[in-house]
Amino acid sequence: MDLKPRLIDIYIVKKFILTFFISLLLIIGIVIIFDISEKIDDFVSREAPLNEIIFDYYVNFVPYFMNMFSPLFVFITVIFFTSKMAANSEIVAILSCGISFHRMMVPYIFSATLIAILSLVLNLFVIPNSNEQRLAFENKYIKGSYQSAGRNIHYQISPGEFVFVGYFSTWNNTASKFTLEKIEDNKLVSKLSAETAVWDSTFNGWVLKKYFIRDYENGMEDRVRSGASLDTVINLTVSDFYMRKNTVQTLSYKELNQLIEIQKMRGDANVQYAQIEKHTRFALPFSAFILTIMGVALSSKKRRGGIGWNVGLGIALSFSYILFLKFSQMFVQTGVMPPAVALWVPNVLYAFIAGFFYKIAPK
Repeated sequence: MDLKPRLIDIYIVKKFILTFFISLLLIIGIVIIFDISEKIDDFVSREAPLNEIIFDYYVNFVPYFMNMFSPLFVFITVIFFTSKMAANSEIVAILSCGISFHRMMVPYIFSATLIAILSLVLNLFVIPNSNEQRLAFENKYIKGSYQSAGRNIHYQISPGEFVFVGYFSTWNNTASKFTLEKIEDNKLVSKLSAETAVWDSTFNGWVLKKYFIRDYENGMEDRVRSGASLDTVINLTVSDFYMRKNTVQTLSYKELNQLIEIQKMRGDANVQYAQIEKHTRFALPFSAFILTIMGVALSSKKRRGGIGWNVGLGIALSFSYILFLKFSQMFVQTGVMPPAVALWVPNVLYAFIAGFFYKIAPK
């Protein structure tokens, strides 16, 4: 196959990229208008400054929204301008000049590669930082304070060290019924119990109130120590008791992997949200290739009714892809599938669908 760039390649790439970003800007503008109308009461009641609304929220909202719905934009873009090319008999002219259907796909795949790289860069380097500012704004002016991790919290903070907390209060950063156990060779060697553990930011540690320490020696014999107050630093901070499912969206890829390792060690059920975020960051950009191939295969044939049918079908299929992607996250949360499998199921399924449409496309 001759891959030397031609004028038709430049023409298709320009059409693809230009239509993609124009549709992106139009949809984002509409979404921002609806979002403002929905949140205007929160902005006014909480006296959010205009500069923070614009620069902390909406400037950071755009890359997040753009990346989340990039499959929709890619598919609609391909369907729209390819249908117009088919309606104007441009595709017939291209094929009549001796350019094969497979060769015509080259500029499409090139454009999809650019969009996939852009999406991956946004996912790994831009969106985590912008999400941190966006979520901080939402927490301050829209959604209120963080939710507590709850009651009866169990963590393994390091190999052989286990923490139990009866309840954590976000009001004064205090953990009640605090217990720290150390186990070696499947035997309990020490147990520290305290009525409360108060977070002290001056030394980034906990102040234990009314504590008891039992050191177990020679079987069941133990040595007991107690006191009114004890400062201690362990591999557990106050941030571990604050829970928001979308906090993982603010972490870099390295931080995300570190969090997954820590949560797995602790037996934290919230590890699934970090795993979903990790695999989604790679699975979503890859969809640009699948939906591009499917879009070209569906819209390359000239239809008597115009492009309306193609655009409608493209919107339906792209929304079904996004919906299926959300369902795959539910499969992870319910334990039906591991994250590495579930988040790639939509891409695999739609790759087969794209292959079928590509095979029956008129060439």
